[in-house]
Amino acid sequence: MKLKHHKMKSLDRIHRFTSVQIIVLYYLSAVVIATMLLSLPFVHRPEVDVTFINTLFTAVSAISVTGLTVVSTADTFSVPGYFVLMFILQFGGIGIMTLGTFIWLLFGKRIGLRERQLIMTDQNQSTLSGLVQLMKQILGLILVIEFIGFLILGTYFLQYFPTWQEAYYQGAFAAVSATTNAGFDITGSSLVPFADDYFVQFLNIVLLIFGAIGFPVLIELKEFLTYKGDNYRFSLYTKLTTSTFFLLVAVGMIFILIFEQGNFLAGKEWHESFFYALFQSVTTRNGGLATMDVSEFATGTLLGIAMLMFIGASPSSVGGGIRTTTFAIAVLSLFVFARGKTTIKIFDREIHQQDVIRSYIVIMTASLICAFAVITMATIEDAFTLTEIIFEVSSAFGTTGLSMGITPELSTGGKIVIIILMFIGRIGIFSLLFIIRGREIKEHYHYPTERVIIG
Repeated sequence: MKLKHHKMKSLDRIHRFTSVQIIVLYYLSAVVIATMLLSLPFVHRPEVDVTFINTLFTAVSAISVTGLTVVSTADTFSVPGYFVLMFILQFGGIGIMTLGTFIWLLFGKRIGLRERQLIMTDQNQSTLSGLVQLMKQILGLILVIEFIGFLILGTYFLQYFPTWQEAYYQGAFAAVSATTNAGFDITGSSLVPFADDYFVQFLNIVLLIFGAIGFPVLIELKEFLTYKGDNYRFSLYTKLTTSTFFLLVAVGMIFILIFEQGNFLAGKEWHESFFYALFQSVTTRNGGLATMDVSEFATGTLLGIAMLMFIGASPSSVGGGIRTTTFAIAVLSLFVFARGKTTIKIFDREIHQQDVIRSYIVIMTASLICAFAVITMATIEDAFTLTEIIFEVSSAFGTTGLSMGITPELSTGGKIVIIILMFIGRIGIFSLLFIIRGREIKEHYHYPTERVIIG
């Protein structure tokens, strides 16, 4: 009876948590499990010793699919360790609830209201309808994309690696890392060995885009390709996030081409400059892979890339940052205000005023968090320049994984700051705020309103 009473009390405590708080607990549990898995002896190469803080850092980086590393993945992990890492990347990239739903269905568990609320929270959805089908589609699409990427890359890598086994596990890891935008590599130097191989770069660009553009976009694209009618209508989300995503890629590429013309790109052929600029622009969305040492870029370019990483990927994708729609709505609201209007109208639709307010809340909160992180890092990491610190902080918050090479040299305090940023970047700003806020409280009274001077 005592055991039953204790169990009932535990369940009651769990039900008091909000969906957001439970999701965060799930991700924290995933970090613990990932840390335990990466601590197992067989995942490391012989005679390689990894400290706890470095194992924890790697686990959080994998769960948040960031790709910042304090140890060399290629030199630290064994081949079985690569597969363990791929497994963790899948959980982090696709989302806890997506794979969780698959496991529930596999064991015949009924997906009830509570589970649907968790799925809705994890995938940034606004309605409970069709969530189980959404999870099935997301999992199916991502696995198909990864499998095709694995087959193409693995077969293509036969010319690069001595055995077919190595070629195909390199292809498998590269496909998973690119699709989940994890930024991990087992080449030992990211995609630098393929700086002249435009086929490998192009395929990675495609996989990075599939992962970062947003799962709902992929689902709508699939529906569009299989639609039998005359006029398929894409959602406002898809139109807004896709146009913003590719506009940022184009702006980033042009930015790099212009600012690096007299620096890194000086003396290079037009096709070399084009692919260097394109790949580095795409990877700032959330990829973390690189075809060159980004520290060779000029300071202005690095700060521009840091800004792009801060924006990050699309909502309901594998990426972090403030997200593309947040940035788009904030910019559109500036244009609307400048033209003397009060509502944002785009693609024959009107943006809800609450979404405008939420966008500025996300940007303000993210800016304060990153500013505090930069100040903290600048205080405890006096061996690095401010540019290096800003770049590292933006990369961690955006769960991008690009680095100027300072990650392995960070102190324990610096690593903890980056760990926290990567975790926040994965769960999202609103999840962070809702942890603090708890359940919504309905206000039963209001005070008289009064205007204040702004600006």
